[in-house]
Amino acid sequence: MARHDGRTEDQLRPFQITRNFIDTAEGAVLVEAGRTRVLCTCSVVPGVPAWKRNSGEGWLTAEYAMLPGSVKGRKRRETGHRDGRSVEIQRLIGRALRAVVDLRAFPDVTLSVDCDVLQADGGTRCASITGAMIALHDACHALAQREKLRHWPLLDWAAAVSVGVVHGNEVLDLDYKEDSTADVDMNIIGTASGKLIEVQGTAEGEPFPRESCHKLIDLGMEGVLALTEMQQAAVAAGAPA
Repeated sequence: MARHDGRTEDQLRPFQITRNFIDTAEGAVLVEAGRTRVLCTCSVVPGVPAWKRNSGEGWLTAEYAMLPGSVKGRKRRETGHRDGRSVEIQRLIGRALRAVVDLRAFPDVTLSVDCDVLQADGGTRCASITGAMIALHDACHALAQREKLRHWPLLDWAAAVSVGVVHGNEVLDLDYKEDSTADVDMNIIGTASGKLIEVQGTAEGEPFPRESCHKLIDLGMEGVLALTEMQQAAVAAGAPA
């Protein structure tokens, strides 16, 4: 099947990683998945929530927002009342990252992840998780330089990608045009070691067979593994400034 942008069913969109995009957070990464662009930062904040005090652990939390200019026609800025979709996504980002972090490595410290969508063309939550993982790595590197870690906290690499059924075909990494017409929409979050963290899948119309679900998960994990290789290559290219 030839997709509208010329990719084959199992191809990711061009994925670019720019580390140290700003210098005011310990980790700051711009990720670009096709036309989707997300700024992911990770800041080191002293202290933990009240319910985590005296636990011997730190904490990791996440926030997500689409900026007003990220879509045509302007998205209303979220002030006061949060968009329910944004709350769901930021909880997903936090869960995904905590799955690969040992909180005992940085007691009484909160790693605060922020993912701000600059331009949206599908897959913003997946790009956010993948970029935030690199920002998290760089923030941990900063803690290590300050001798604030008991031990290295990252247990694995996490990444995420969308898959779906479009015109009867299982395809990888949907953009907005594909996502808006998909019969099945699914997000796969996994690790470099080939383990699943979370699967979110929905039939947009008629129910779909279990065999298709299995194919989509396998296709998504291929994408996850490719993305974790890109994450590690970006880190190996040079230490953060």
